[in-house]
Amino acid sequence: MPQTIIAMAQINTLVGDISGNTRKTIDVAHQAIAEHQADIVLYPELTLIGYPPEDLLLRPSVGRRIQRALDELLQASREMSAAMVVGAPIVEDGTLYNAALVIYQGKVVNTYYKQALPNYQVFDEQRYFAAGDEAATFELNGITFGLSICEDIWHPEPAAQSQMVGADILLNLNASPYHRGKPSERQELLQKRAEETGLGIIYTNAVGAQDELVFDGGSMAVGGDQTLCVKALGYSEALVPVAVEKTDSGIIMHQGEVTEPMAPLACVYQALVIGLRDYINKNGFKGALLGLSGGIDSGLTLAIAVDALGPERVMSVMMPFKWTSEMSKEDAGKQAETLGVDYASIAIEPMYDAFMSGLADQFAGTEKDTTEENLQARCRGVLLMAMSNKKGYLVTTTGNKSENSVGYSTLYGDMAGGFNVLKDVPKTLVYELAQFRNDMARKCGDADAIPQRVIDRPPSAELAPDQVDEDSLPPYDQLDRMLELYIERDYSADEIVADGFDKETVYRITRLVDINEYKRRQAPVGTRITKRGFGRDRRYPITNGWRAGD
Repeated sequence: MPQTIIAMAQINTLVGDISGNTRKTIDVAHQAIAEHQADIVLYPELTLIGYPPEDLLLRPSVGRRIQRALDELLQASREMSAAMVVGAPIVEDGTLYNAALVIYQGKVVNTYYKQALPNYQVFDEQRYFAAGDEAATFELNGITFGLSICEDIWHPEPAAQSQMVGADILLNLNASPYHRGKPSERQELLQKRAEETGLGIIYTNAVGAQDELVFDGGSMAVGGDQTLCVKALGYSEALVPVAVEKTDSGIIMHQGEVTEPMAPLACVYQALVIGLRDYINKNGFKGALLGLSGGIDSGLTLAIAVDALGPERVMSVMMPFKWTSEMSKEDAGKQAETLGVDYASIAIEPMYDAFMSGLADQFAGTEKDTTEENLQARCRGVLLMAMSNKKGYLVTTTGNKSENSVGYSTLYGDMAGGFNVLKDVPKTLVYELAQFRNDMARKCGDADAIPQRVIDRPPSAELAPDQVDEDSLPPYDQLDRMLELYIERDYSADEIVADGFDKETVYRITRLVDINEYKRRQAPVGTRITKRGFGRDRRYPITNGWRAGD
């Protein structure tokens, strides 16, 4: 028998753009046939509407729009030599399913309904879909292909069911979002399913970003002997062929291109880059605008923005006050010049003084406190938002996960903006990523993307004389470990204390996390890179009487 070519179509779709996604699906099929002589083109989960569509699925017209898209695919497929395996929400007898459809030469050959509907972390598919309970297969060139969708592969039953009904190869459509460590988890999982069933598995994953989620691609094919035969590059669109053959001794999956796994820090960095790029581009902003303070958070954010959009689409603004050090001003200007971005410096002291004059009667008889510090941040927020309105650039905030966790940020000040690149990045990881980005530059013979003394100096908000973060917070290595245990692993305060931390400090930090939910609920969306970020992942009540303890 001749080889059968399955092209993994690792594509970036736009949620809700059913007509645009449909045209892309057809174009990619033609490309797969022309470039790879594909017999089957395998797309990501919910190809036609994008993932996750959330409450768009509740719109009354979604069924009509999907049907028009399917009619277009059926018409296009009449002149194609390849089958398309696409994902779409399908209504049957008034019930909505997450489906995979096999479209071949003008017909829907078979339809599979996703069985395992995730309802944890960032997923809430049980809100929308009913679960299927049957396997679905189709035959081409003497090979029987089984179908499954994303979460199905994380459970043994759907793959075993496909094997029991005679599948030779399992095709799996995915929209699997990234978090740290996820790429290796997927490969190990596919190899486990292959070991259990003896089936080769071809796994196409989406790529691109949708709000806080990043889909990192990394589509792959694993043989029935658990060998990794093909692996696509992550973080970019790709069309990657997998050759399979039926022989007298069984199904052979031929060895193809296997990309080297990316280093963990490179994975995180690329996730942040694609998260910002797609948010700005898909929402129609001209570029990114950020306050450049001379500190490490804004320095890393600027580097990511330049890598995401190019320097010509990034604007930076230094907004000094009397407490701003000369070092910060110098480093901000140097970085902007090195990266080639638009740079301005606007002193906020006149605005601050005007506010203080207007508030003089209200503040009479009171002592200075954080109110005056927060007013500085709010002056900066007003400036950035005004420039955003005028120029059409998205304000990109620069707070990290450690600060956002404990409320070390100013509502309507440094939190004012449309997207937060570092929202799910702990402070210790900020330092690692900054050094990683500089190491990248040095390997290419370029100047540091972030001035080295920005990385080396103690972090400070510079809202008061000689202020450093550790005046208010524990050392970041300790803080980040406590926050990881409390936020990402759901340890109680007492369990964190048992892990080796001071009880008073732990109770204070966990209390700060709890009482600052109101701030985070008003914070801009940002890229998720951990197993539990703030946003879709973690839904705690703002008003609650929970207290630290066991």
